[in-house]
Amino acid sequence: MSEYDGFKRIARIDPSYREVKTRIEDFDQVKIPLAEDIVVLQADRCMDCGVPFCHLHGCPVANRIPDYSDAIAHGAWREALDILHSTNNFPEITGRICPALCEASCTLSVNFSASVCQQIELRIAEHGWEMGWIVPEPPEVESGKRVAIVGSGPAGLATAQQLRRLGHEVVVFEKEDRIGGLLMYGIPNFKLEKGVVDRRIAQLVAEGVVFETKVDVGSDISSRYLLDKFDAVVIATGTQKPRDLPIPGRELEGIHFAVDFLTQQTRMVLGEEVDPKQTIDPKGAHVVVIGGGDTGSDCVGSVLRRGCASVTQIELLPKPPSDRSEDNPWPQWPKILRTSSSHEEGGTRLWSIGTKAFMGEGGSVKNLSCVELEWKDGGYGEKSGTEFVLDADLVLLSMGFVPDKDSLLAKSFGLPMDARGNILADRYQAGDKVFIAGDASSGPSLVVRAIAEGRECANEVHKHLMKI
Repeated sequence: MSEYDGFKRIARIDPSYREVKTRIEDFDQVKIPLAEDIVVLQADRCMDCGVPFCHLHGCPVANRIPDYSDAIAHGAWREALDILHSTNNFPEITGRICPALCEASCTLSVNFSASVCQQIELRIAEHGWEMGWIVPEPPEVESGKRVAIVGSGPAGLATAQQLRRLGHEVVVFEKEDRIGGLLMYGIPNFKLEKGVVDRRIAQLVAEGVVFETKVDVGSDISSRYLLDKFDAVVIATGTQKPRDLPIPGRELEGIHFAVDFLTQQTRMVLGEEVDPKQTIDPKGAHVVVIGGGDTGSDCVGSVLRRGCASVTQIELLPKPPSDRSEDNPWPQWPKILRTSSSHEEGGTRLWSIGTKAFMGEGGSVKNLSCVELEWKDGGYGEKSGTEFVLDADLVLLSMGFVPDKDSLLAKSFGLPMDARGNILADRYQAGDKVFIAGDASSGPSLVVRAIAEGRECANEVHKHLMKI
């Protein structure tokens, strides 16, 4: 670094947000990234520690954070971009939506404020786009091998780009009408504008990756076809089955999975037509979001923008502490209370709440019967006399995803599964020509982990094809 004691002299600066009263009127990006001169100054806070936990422990793609921080601290932006791209295919995406595990494990966070690793990453990537440095990188030599990739989420896209740059012909099959998977339809525009995703997809197309949309492998085309026509097949479909809540009243109308709601919202924001009879409309409704994670938070922000009467987010688990507990030391991920930009926009959050039944009128949900829970020794029980009822014209189930034990795709390829339904693989290989990348094998996780697995899977596929 230009100044090795920068962390003592320079205070951490976090990005700001658009004003609440303005941002809830649209679906545009809410976070205002740090200006370039601020990022350069912040890069000087990195202490270039001897054991960079941010790189070795925190970051799933192993971003070389001290190296690229040092580069921009000295004005070497092109070098910083090369360092960043050496580990991460899509840094402008992770720079927007990653929970920043790197910052949680930053050595500075023990006694000081962590480095703003994520904002530095984002600024390097965007600077690269602005300067025209990020261009297609087609291979110089073709291998003559063909690879099919099923799924175009972060794992599929990372696998596709790596394999194409190694000289293989790559065809990506996507059952939806747009490329991007979770990046396109699972994350609202106010967190990840879709032009950011489209920009990278255009790069992949220019590199020679072929995308086939509206193709459901196992239904529209068979596994046998892929195995006959391609030298390798990569399954990168993610974990697509949302966790259900089979309690009394589940059959009532007005109860939807969060992923279906968020997908529809993105389609509407992108100007696509949505069948009025199928529209999930929060306007004027009392909304309850069941599940306290990021997806639930995304639902809160979305229903507020659509003019709901109220929104309540309930969570089964107890309220997290404000600071690390003694059994949650650095550099572990801090299990603390987190407040998203959506939470700051409105709504109510409740913890240690159990759901007992949906109640309705005329076939539609109107209320949710709940009870307070008492947690002890890792388990919980209902608190006597704490039953209460919430108004609920619309309920969004946001309790994560579970492996699909009845997956038609896995069965059509004859892939082995574990007891939960995750596809089993050895070094990403699940069959003679079949490989697995991302959540389909490892279970629900982060976008940055999916990118990391896509890169690692591509390496294994390449070694298999070239008999290395």
